[in-house]
Amino acid sequence: MSKRQMLQFVSVAKEMPAKRAADTRAHDFHEIYGEYAAEKAAEQAARCSQCGVPYCQTHCPLHNNIPDWLRLTAEGRLREAYEISQATNTFPEICGRICPQDRLCEGNCVIEQSGHGTVTIGAVEKYITDTAWEEGWVQPIRPAEDRPESVGIIGAGPGGLAAADRLRRAGLQVTVYDRYDRAGGLMTYGIPGFKLEKEVVMRRNTQLEEGGVEFVLNCNVGEDIGFDDLRAKHDAVLIATGVYKSRDLQAPGVGVPGIVRAIDYLTASNRVGFGDSVPEYDSGELNAQGKRVVVIGGGDTAMDCVRTAVRQGAESVKCLYRRDRANMPGSQREVQNAEEEGVEFVWLSAPKGFAGDPVESVMVQKMRLGPPDATGRQTPEVIEGADYVEPADLVIKALGFEAEDLPTLWGETALEVTRWGTVKADFRSHETSLPGVFAVGDIVRGASLVVWAIRDGREAADSILDYLAQPAQVAAE
Repeated sequence: MSKRQMLQFVSVAKEMPAKRAADTRAHDFHEIYGEYAAEKAAEQAARCSQCGVPYCQTHCPLHNNIPDWLRLTAEGRLREAYEISQATNTFPEICGRICPQDRLCEGNCVIEQSGHGTVTIGAVEKYITDTAWEEGWVQPIRPAEDRPESVGIIGAGPGGLAAADRLRRAGLQVTVYDRYDRAGGLMTYGIPGFKLEKEVVMRRNTQLEEGGVEFVLNCNVGEDIGFDDLRAKHDAVLIATGVYKSRDLQAPGVGVPGIVRAIDYLTASNRVGFGDSVPEYDSGELNAQGKRVVVIGGGDTAMDCVRTAVRQGAESVKCLYRRDRANMPGSQREVQNAEEEGVEFVWLSAPKGFAGDPVESVMVQKMRLGPPDATGRQTPEVIEGADYVEPADLVIKALGFEAEDLPTLWGETALEVTRWGTVKADFRSHETSLPGVFAVGDIVRGASLVVWAIRDGREAADSILDYLAQPAQVAAE
């Protein structure tokens, strides 16, 4: 960035408060801050050192060519930057918003490691892809030619949609089956709208539908359609169901009203954001307004819950986690955001039981970290005699998710699963124990990140194309 450009950027930044007061009524956010966003993106992109070993790229599950699209952004060549970004990522505008960059690309940035603050890779990725949509650079799905083979995809989350995009672009007939009334999986109903605006997800769903992908929604495989029927109908099947079975607590009083699952709480909030009628929200059952809220857990879902509760107008929001801050699985950036919004974190604490019907309080036992377990993590141990009572009107259990028993639900005992209930699949081809059946995402990995599901979906799509090409190759020989 030139000295003149830098002075312009500083000038715009200084004028932001006054500009907001004067112009917000007449202009939208993009009109006011569009130039500022462009300058900021160029400034951040120019900070990339273009190091010889791009750790940001190697630590990205998709191995996005981050240095090149940063360089092009710094040079003002946004369309080329977008083309490189989308070449390896089906949904770059989504990853730019919700990836835990502090644990992946940005956390491994050479500039960050040298103590000068990371390049804000996620924000730049979001900016260039949003610009691509606004400028019409995002191309519709138009296969060169249609092919007769069909693929059935069970699950409309990031893994299933990434595979659907890749397979449809190759000309295959693709049908996506999902239990919900909108596609997107946890991107639609699990992640709050303040982190991932729902129009961003719906826009991709529309692109897929207009490109020829068929969606069969409100469809439970095993109930509305049999798994065997799907296999008979399609030339290949991809399992991308995710994991929706919530882990639970075993403690006195855990079943009383006022103690809810994180997935139910977040889904209700997102449905309200869509304008849906949600009786459980209107009744207060899944609404934090005016309540003393306690969230149990330390992962990203727990962070989504505490920040949602703040936005719903909770009287207070506390997060109990049985380990300390350094050992929590959630994003440290999300913890910082939550703290800035008024959330209180109570480290080394776990629920011992609940009082009241409906719930009035949580009996909390204090913990300390003992010796490492088999995974290398220190094991929480109870400190005897250090219990106390935490008042609560709403308790949200955000303890993670487990796989549903798919072989039983679908009546397919030949589908091999692990001891954790996740589907066994080859880590290269993603093929399961059933010929022509593939699996990706959380149903294979366990609860993981959107970016890993996207990678799995893209890889599985390529494997499915190879699988479907095999008979033709044999015939040619």
